[in-house]
Amino acid sequence: MSTPRVFIIRHGETAWSIDGRHTGSTDIPLTANGEKRVKATGKALIGDDRLIVPKKLAHIYVSPRKRAQRTFELLNLGVKGPLPWERHGECDSKPVPCDAEVEVTEDIREWDYGEYEGITSPQIREKRKRQGLDPNWDIWRDGCPGGESPADVNERCDRLIKEIRERFHAPALNKPKGDPDAERADVLIVAHGHILRAFAQRWTGLSLHEGPSFLLEAGGVGTLSYEHHNINEPAIILGSAFHVDLEDDAKLDKLEKM
Repeated sequence: MSTPRVFIIRHGETAWSIDGRHTGSTDIPLTANGEKRVKATGKALIGDDRLIVPKKLAHIYVSPRKRAQRTFELLNLGVKGPLPWERHGECDSKPVPCDAEVEVTEDIREWDYGEYEGITSPQIREKRKRQGLDPNWDIWRDGCPGGESPADVNERCDRLIKEIRERFHAPALNKPKGDPDAERADVLIVAHGHILRAFAQRWTGLSLHEGPSFLLEAGGVGTLSYEHHNINEPAIILGSAFHVDLEDDAKLDKLEKM
């Protein structure tokens, strides 16, 4: 029996992500290149023989921002029922069937940057210097004036982690080996850079100002899970191997020999 996982996907490239401008509440679209790269990600990583297996997804959380919603659309998962938003564009390939429900949640929206919305880190440091503040700004320690503090972000990440573990992962881990429902417990999150990096920190129990500095490129994918099939041992998967169905592999070998 596989161990439940959470796949975190950052939205595709935007004009502001290219420039390094902090994009919280501002709703800007993906670039043409951003859309193209997300489509490629979906084709490479989603499928019955890929990293993200649609039939194993129990639930999908998406940020309320259009750039995250459009990224989910381009992953081309054919969920049942309408999406909880008006589509932001079309997809040009056949959807991959998936029974998971899609939910929009404020808990995974991007960090509220307040006064730092739309400006770069060097501009923030210069602004703080003019204001007589410490120019060595660190969002994980200092937060954003007029926006969110690390404690604010901690709270909503912890709330979502608790929900995922209680609703999907703990029940699956407690089911007997061979129970088909135990195999349908993966969760997909499509959101933003800073909030997903914070989410990964909190997943392992680290405060936002300690531990390694995780990075997640625009359109990038990360995987969170547990060691030893134990919900009390949360872990980050640094790399995943390809899974091969041995029964199907044996059938293929037999066909090739005929």
